[in-house]
Amino acid sequence: MKSSWLRLLPEVEDALHQGAPVVALESTIISHGMPYPQNVETAARVEAMVRKGGAVPATIAIVDGVCRIGLNDATLEQFGKAKGIWKVSVRDLPFVTSKKLWGATTVASTMWLAAQAGIRTFVTGGIGGVHRGAEHSMDVSADLTELGKTNVAVVSAGVKSILDVGLTLEVLETLGVPVVAYGQDEFPSFYSRNSGFLAPHRLDDPASVAALMLDKWKMGLQGGILLANPIPKNQEIPYDVMEAHIASALKLADEETIKGKDITPFLLSKLGEITSGVSLASNIALVLNNAAVGAEIAVAYSQRAKNIV
Repeated sequence: MKSSWLRLLPEVEDALHQGAPVVALESTIISHGMPYPQNVETAARVEAMVRKGGAVPATIAIVDGVCRIGLNDATLEQFGKAKGIWKVSVRDLPFVTSKKLWGATTVASTMWLAAQAGIRTFVTGGIGGVHRGAEHSMDVSADLTELGKTNVAVVSAGVKSILDVGLTLEVLETLGVPVVAYGQDEFPSFYSRNSGFLAPHRLDDPASVAALMLDKWKMGLQGGILLANPIPKNQEIPYDVMEAHIASALKLADEETIKGKDITPFLLSKLGEITSGVSLASNIALVLNNAAVGAEIAVAYSQRAKNIV
């Protein structure tokens, strides 16, 4: 698929043409989520994990104004090292493409671009949501809006724990987004397997998730699916411990008047400092775990879709 603004890596295009499993990956985690060189190393490990699971990875980003579905190793390295790369949500896409800029895609824009390419499974770390104190700031992530209208299944470790989990779940219910915990009843909270909130639904295997995906879209129900995949037990940070760290990071953000799209990378960076790197290690572990599960789901979805055809 080629156009003035969208281009697929040949490997990804061939896989989609053949109905083979493809997993979309975001690029914000490379440019804004982790420091170099861990960001590039993690991106490579995530892609390798997807391949190990039998699917083709498609890291999505914008290069010189062209939305790329799949990146080569050299471009991944450039994204990891470069400064000043735009953090691009859906509203920013036409600006960045028209100005021929480089941009790292958020969950929302990655979802939308994946859907344009025909990719149904997307793996990330954690989605955005309703920020704590949103009753005053009105800070609600565009990730939720996109989940309400774009037909992509998002595999994540829940929502980022710096957010208001309860209010985020309420908004997802309002938007009609199926929220499924994978292998447990409780909704996970990124660094922790627990959040204090039960998930609306639970599924325990890739085939069941693939069946849900197909039935939802076959019925004409528009919008995504959030699969909340808990971090491995040996890599989690206990919920109460993490809450204390988050409170400290939020206080620092308030003191430095950090707001808007700058707050998430600021808080993640401060949490890394507060936890002496433990939060970064957990972040990497959960992304790799999501990649393994996402690949299994993409394979199951591909097989089931072929059988239906």
